[in-house]
Amino acid sequence: MKRSAKFMVFGSIAVMAVIAAGFILWRGGSLDEPSVQVWVTLPDQTKLLQREDDADWTDRPAASDMVIQVDANKSYQQMDGFGAAMTDSSAWLIANKLDDAKRDDLMNKLFDFERGIGISYLRLPMGATDFSLSSYTYDDMPPGQKDPELKHFSIEHDKAYMIPMLQKAKQVNPALKIMGSPWSPPAWMKSTGSLLKGSLNEDAYEPYARYFVKFIQAYFAEGLPIDAVTPQNEPHYEPEGYPGMRMEAYEQGLFIKSYLGPAFSKANLDTKIVIWDHNWDEPDYPFKILGDPEVAPYIAGSAFHGYAGDVANQQMLHRAFPEKDIYFTESSGGEWAPDFAGNLKWDMQNLIIGSTRYWARTVLKWNLALDEKNGPKNGGCPNCRGFVKIDQKGGEVSFNSEYYAFGHASKFVKPGAFRIESNSFEGEGIQDVAFRNPDGSIVLIAFNPDESKRTFQVRHRERAFEYTLAAGAAATFVWEDKER
Repeated sequence: MKRSAKFMVFGSIAVMAVIAAGFILWRGGSLDEPSVQVWVTLPDQTKLLQREDDADWTDRPAASDMVIQVDANKSYQQMDGFGAAMTDSSAWLIANKLDDAKRDDLMNKLFDFERGIGISYLRLPMGATDFSLSSYTYDDMPPGQKDPELKHFSIEHDKAYMIPMLQKAKQVNPALKIMGSPWSPPAWMKSTGSLLKGSLNEDAYEPYARYFVKFIQAYFAEGLPIDAVTPQNEPHYEPEGYPGMRMEAYEQGLFIKSYLGPAFSKANLDTKIVIWDHNWDEPDYPFKILGDPEVAPYIAGSAFHGYAGDVANQQMLHRAFPEKDIYFTESSGGEWAPDFAGNLKWDMQNLIIGSTRYWARTVLKWNLALDEKNGPKNGGCPNCRGFVKIDQKGGEVSFNSEYYAFGHASKFVKPGAFRIESNSFEGEGIQDVAFRNPDGSIVLIAFNPDESKRTFQVRHRERAFEYTLAAGAAATFVWEDKER
């Protein structure tokens, strides 16, 4: 080829490259800037945590006055994870009603970040709840007999299917953490002599503290460290038909400062103690305990449920005790709320966005899995719903709205991430929360509560992208922080 012809060919290639680069820049992208990954869930279920076309960075002025400014230099609480409770019913169903292939597939879809939604935090009932195959604790005795030395303490019940399923979950996601919460101490420790109702007897405070120590040590021996415990699930509720116990604030405070805290110290346990573990509507309970200077050093934080009150009460408690963490530990979907769009909206606004913007480092639902009859049940809630439904007869697995709502966070916000600054709009504006992962990637979770689609711009450092989100839709955006 002649030199002039070569020049024309290479010159044409160079011109085309310049034009292509110019086109990319005109669109707002960059040759060395990865685009923004996008996942979307629509209220009509036509898209369920679906990967969409990437959004490109742009330097164009915002087409909307709705601009979300993300500031990765300003961080808040560190995240432990998102998840649900591995109840006795959930573990039994997964272990016994699925064949090996279906069980492996479900565990991947629940706990794997790539193949599923990457659940990284589980709540573990310490004994029976309203979702168990029977009523039990780790030290049950015949009526009239006691075991103050805890000679009969055993987690043998959990070894049948609970521990194997937790171990399998941790194999899929090694970052998985576990919180233990009792619904009732052994009956012989209580004023009623029963797992139902009652309060903790004065002479049971010391053995009950050792009961917690033995539980943590026994689970550690199974390769399952317990990240945190709460002294009592829902201490201001005494259910009629399943295990429970009332524990007033002064009782919980006394138990922690004089027995549980010292017992943990003596046993060299680093398991956190988290108080309250009940609804948003009574923040005065943790206020009273945290205000006691003898109790506070033993306490890591306070846990909330979402059945009554307002999520903003988490903010109020944080402002009073900023050195103590906030956990959100329970809320259940159910057949009383069959509308997918409404469930997605409630979970996104109150839990995924609301609870984390108000300092929660965990966000957990109730049952991980239930069957086609919303069980197995042990009294209590007749129509609660799990993340997934497992049909006992055919072993078919289906996924409920909670799976997709929580997946918008759990799949992308990794354990150890920090919530970072972002402005969120009230009313019908886009609501959002942002995080910075340990690898430096940025995650923005957004929800559109409006009845019409909304276009907005997201700005981070000197870059921006635009997106139009359908009415009632949720989206997760992930991008690399080029200045990390």
